[in-house]
Amino acid sequence: MTLGLISSANQPTGTRQLNGTCDISVDMELFLHYSLIPSFFIILVLSFLQRREQHRERDDTYLLRNHFGMIVPLDFVGTFSNRWSYGVAFGATANKVMFLFSEGYQPLLVPQWAQAFVLLIGGIEVGLSHFPFFACLSSEFGLVSSVLGFSYSLVWFVVTTLYIIQCPHGQFVGNYETVMFYWPSLLCLAFLLGRFLHIFVKSLRVHLGWELQMEEKPFLEVHQAEHVKRLLRKYPLQERNKSWFQTRIYEWDPYFQFPSRMIGTIVLAFICLYLFIVIEFCVFVYVRDELDVFEGELESYITSMNQTGSPVLLQVKELINITKEVWVVTILPASLTCVSYLFHILACYRKHIKRLWAGDKHFLPLKFHNPSSSESVVAIARYSGWQIAYILWGYLIIHVMQSLCGLAIMYSLVLPVIHHQALEMLRGLGIGILTVSIVLGLMVLQVWIATSFFLQPKMGTDDKQKPLALNNRRAFHNFNYFLFFYNVLLGLGACLSRLFISCVLGTWLIARIDRTILQSGYERADMGFSAWIGMLYVDHYHTNPVLVSFCHILITSHRERRLQQTIKYWYLNQSAATLMSPGILVRLLPPHLTPSGQLSLWPLSRTETSCPLLHCTGSDSVLGPRLSARSRTRWLLLQTLINNPELVRLRKSRPGLGSQEFTQILLTCSES
Repeated sequence: MTLGLISSANQPTGTRQLNGTCDISVDMELFLHYSLIPSFFIILVLSFLQRREQHRERDDTYLLRNHFGMIVPLDFVGTFSNRWSYGVAFGATANKVMFLFSEGYQPLLVPQWAQAFVLLIGGIEVGLSHFPFFACLSSEFGLVSSVLGFSYSLVWFVVTTLYIIQCPHGQFVGNYETVMFYWPSLLCLAFLLGRFLHIFVKSLRVHLGWELQMEEKPFLEVHQAEHVKRLLRKYPLQERNKSWFQTRIYEWDPYFQFPSRMIGTIVLAFICLYLFIVIEFCVFVYVRDELDVFEGELESYITSMNQTGSPVLLQVKELINITKEVWVVTILPASLTCVSYLFHILACYRKHIKRLWAGDKHFLPLKFHNPSSSESVVAIARYSGWQIAYILWGYLIIHVMQSLCGLAIMYSLVLPVIHHQALEMLRGLGIGILTVSIVLGLMVLQVWIATSFFLQPKMGTDDKQKPLALNNRRAFHNFNYFLFFYNVLLGLGACLSRLFISCVLGTWLIARIDRTILQSGYERADMGFSAWIGMLYVDHYHTNPVLVSFCHILITSHRERRLQQTIKYWYLNQSAATLMSPGILVRLLPPHLTPSGQLSLWPLSRTETSCPLLHCTGSDSVLGPRLSARSRTRWLLLQTLINNPELVRLRKSRPGLGSQEFTQILLTCSES
């Protein structure tokens, strides 16, 4: 199956109508070109509303007045809100993505070596035509962006519906073939219409003063703060019982959220996989009809040669019929395999990113423990597109392999029974099983002999196996000599089994980008696995909850200090400052998150003063007054003694001040 056949199956329905009377006034490819005009207009309006965060001290373009900021369609790293809306927006692009995948986009006649540039231009055009969906969803100007997004989505919805109504049927599937291709995009566009309408109503209520203005996106998400709080809690001595589904398949974590990039990738992969299966079925119908024509011509040729019932003709017809049936039957298991891979990829992403958060890199090959920063940045841009392509090609390869396995089963088990050759089949099957059993039995016998006669006894009663110490050396050398020639022949079968297992596992796991199918030491040659690792590292460095919480505390403290410095009369703030004593201890990480999204500093109880994750408010205190230099020096001394426990024994003890007890506590803490 070639891409040309897939492209021909994905052509506009009017070119492959059953009755040939389909009159289409809407050309979807031409509409894609013309949709760039309103797309550029929407981008221009949103860019005009967007303020630039950084500008020159002397701005020569005074008329711009700090307008025309850069529009960000989607934060591919740190977006955890509005995830399903972005995922549906990705789903609306599925038909155009499949059009690019089948290389059906050929706007320019260029040489073969320049096809990559044409596909790049096609990808940029598809991205620009669907840019308003993402830009309007992520814009902070809800009233304007909702109107623009609703209007643009409505235009796409009306044009797609008109295209389906004018020509709903096709040549390959038959009735409602166009509906089968375009209903996922229509569903996504309908969802976007409802979403933009909801944003408009909500923004209008805020504009009229009926609701409060939503705060800007918080730097620290709620689930990230809850994750850090869970790290600070003590784990219960007895874990709660988990169900079979939680133990074997998936356990939901309320303090973990997948980023919008992963949700959008999975949604688009599902829709593209569905479209790919439909296209494959259309190509199958086309090939089936061609095979029927070939079969008729072959039968006519045999008849013209005055030969009736030729065994070769019967075998060819039987092969064609069985191949058709097996191909149709294996569509379901191949599609279910790829669907399970999509869910498994999400589970692997959560498992791998949590291990990286915990500092565990043992699951990664040694060469990927310190990846290149530039390769990781490029990897997060490649991952989503490559994941979808791997799923599509993986489905096709898995389908072919399952069809070959089905043909093998049919010719080895089913057809002999149909042709009344069951006894011969059972005889051959029994001989084959007996041969394999004898070979495996001889291999097991070698292991048993080595265990019984050529290894010394266990050194202890608790040992699980005998030590690797030879016994009966003379008999051992004779054993190796006589089995040397037999193992040469046995190695041939082992080599073929190795090749067979590698082919089966390689084709079965080709769609899984989270696992390399290459041997240890050659993982870098697997570009898909390298993209997966680079994407994990980017998410690890930019969305680690502990790191984000720490940065949030620094940013909040810095803002509050700058706010305090701008207050002219300091004594007005002393009433609030006296609520905290000079040496009070506060939590380094947030005990809870307030409704406004800001962290609160809460005093510790007496039982919590032994927590190691503490810091004392000194000159950097937000609410309390400045501490004396003596207190600061003592605090630094305490940190030095904790980090260097060998200095504790060298300090002079002063009786009557509890220094001996304090020294003993430090020694106990350092030893533990």
